Amino acid sequence: MGGQRLGYSFLLVVLISAWILLFNLGGLPLTDPDEPVYAETAKEMIQFNDYLSPRIFGEFWYDKPPMYYWLAAGSFKLFGISEFTARFPSALAGILCVLAVYVSACRLFNERAGMLSALVLATSLEFFYVAKGSVTDMTLTLFLTVALLAFLEKRYYLFYIGAALATVTKGPIGLVFPGTIIFLHWLLHRNFKEIWKMKLPAGILIYMVIAVPWYWLMYQHHGADFIDTFFGFHNFVRFTQPEHNETSAWYFFVPVLIAGFMPWTAVMVQALWRVLTEGTRSWRSHSFLLVWAAFIFVFFSISQTKLVSYILPVFPPLAMLVGWYLDMIWEQRYGSSRPFAWPVLLTVLGGLLSMALIMAAKEIPALMNGAIAASVVFLAMILGVWYAIFRRAVATAFWIQVFGMIVFSMLFMVMLLPPAVPMIQSRDISEAFRAQYDGSSEVYVDKFLRPGFAFYSGTYGREIKKNEIENVLDSEGKAYIVTRISEFKQASEEKRQKTIILVETGDKVLLLKQ
Repeated sequence: MGGQRLGYSFLLVVLISAWILLFNLGGLPLTDPDEPVYAETAKEMIQFNDYLSPRIFGEFWYDKPPMYYWLAAGSFKLFGISEFTARFPSALAGILCVLAVYVSACRLFNERAGMLSALVLATSLEFFYVAKGSVTDMTLTLFLTVALLAFLEKRYYLFYIGAALATVTKGPIGLVFPGTIIFLHWLLHRNFKEIWKMKLPAGILIYMVIAVPWYWLMYQHHGADFIDTFFGFHNFVRFTQPEHNETSAWYFFVPVLIAGFMPWTAVMVQALWRVLTEGTRSWRSHSFLLVWAAFIFVFFSISQTKLVSYILPVFPPLAMLVGWYLDMIWEQRYGSSRPFAWPVLLTVLGGLLSMALIMAAKEIPALMNGAIAASVVFLAMILGVWYAIFRRAVATAFWIQVFGMIVFSMLFMVMLLPPAVPMIQSRDISEAFRAQYDGSSEVYVDKFLRPGFAFYSGTYGREIKKNEIENVLDSEGKAYIVTRISEFKQASEEKRQKTIILVETGDKVLLLKQ
């Protein structure tokens, strides 16, 4: 295809992905507890003029390497401190990840497969949800994707750069993941000779120059405390011991992937089946994408600490496999049969997702209008795909899902999330505190709320751990207390009587203890 056509599809991918990922990006407060952690740490980098050692609440913080903090701090310096600028690096990483998939799929398959793969990724539910959050997962996904696709295309210098940047973003997995995936790929193909083509001496040097300096300087400044906390607790311990018992089950990521890859889960099953059962001319590429997705999925399923966003790096390879499959059936190159499994699965999964939204709305009535609107979008998408598949119009079915998800992503940001915001943010209670605070009394803050409270109020406060509220109420002297209503109610009636409720908003309360 000519350059003019390439420019058209590239521009289309840029416009759609940018619209989805940037729409209303700063319209909602940062959500507790994760988003404010990254935003507050970046803010304190600027405050202390220290871009080496991350801090939170004025104390050194060894949870993550500094890449996202650097990006957010740069965004703050350029555009000011706000919700938009806290999230902008993640959204930009999401757009770049979509474009990386587009460019690579164009080279590995063809231009149309590149466009299909990129738009499948951009319109996947979990992908655009995480990309719109001030968290590190999308930045890691970008660098891992760049590294692994660079290896697949034999662009080895770019592979080392991507792996090094991933290491500065999330730690050892930036090297462990690409290295293990490549090893398994070689093992599958019995082709270990490729290692001699990877320009190892230069590659190791590139990796060391980019990845090692921050770790070395941190060790020089903080010694064993940094090593024990970062590598010991935040990597080894969190892998072997659950941080959240309710999400530690081995099957946790099965429903997460099914829901998170919507609406393309309805096509993913056929795509994987086609690749595994028939083989292809692009088997080297397809098998690598399969190994990539499978390893990361299994790794985090084994890990005892699980969060929804952890499996985000499986989305780019799955999107490329789905994009390739859609390209294959676009002109019925697999025969004249209609792919009815697509609308059947979409009907089931779309129906389940709509039911889940309606059930959630029964708990939070303000969600009902958004849940109904989203259900209407899913219903229109389902009916449209059924009609298109009956007409053997795969292209029409594809565009119905793309534009359906564009509409859903907008509804998500303006009708579904806002009613839930009072329960998942600390901006309102922080603003109430700033209006009430006398400027000198002790301040106590619930551990879960503390990052958001610090970001919005500029006050760190003393941390209240779970079930410690009674100890705080028994303490001497005047104090302001910011906590969740559920925690406050755990204290005895006698101890609650010692306080005055100044403000109650959402599930949070500001108390004054005389």
